[in-house]
Amino acid sequence: MNDTKTTKYELYLSQIINAIILAGMILLITGFYYCVIKAGIPYQDPPLELQIQYAVNMGIGRLLVKNGFLISVCGGIARLLFQWLKANRRHMLV
Repeated sequence: MNDTKTTKYELYLSQIINAIILAGMILLITGFYYCVIKAGIPYQDPPLELQIQYAVNMGIGRLLVKNGFLISVCGGIARLLFQWLKANRRHMLV
């Protein structure tokens, strides 16, 4: 009975870690969208309004890319640690 409970919790934890990695990737893609599509290449001599709009969109894009990358990397590290702990626990039980 205890083994099925542990397996159930391992499955939940694995799904949570996968969701964290996916959320990071979504933020990363959204950040790239803001940097490339929304901000785009600025005009040579844009009016002040377009300069402000470009700066805002690039700021949002940079923040999303940075946070998305960090969340994905932390989720990947958590996944590796979880797999390592799961493998070591199985070796100890055998």
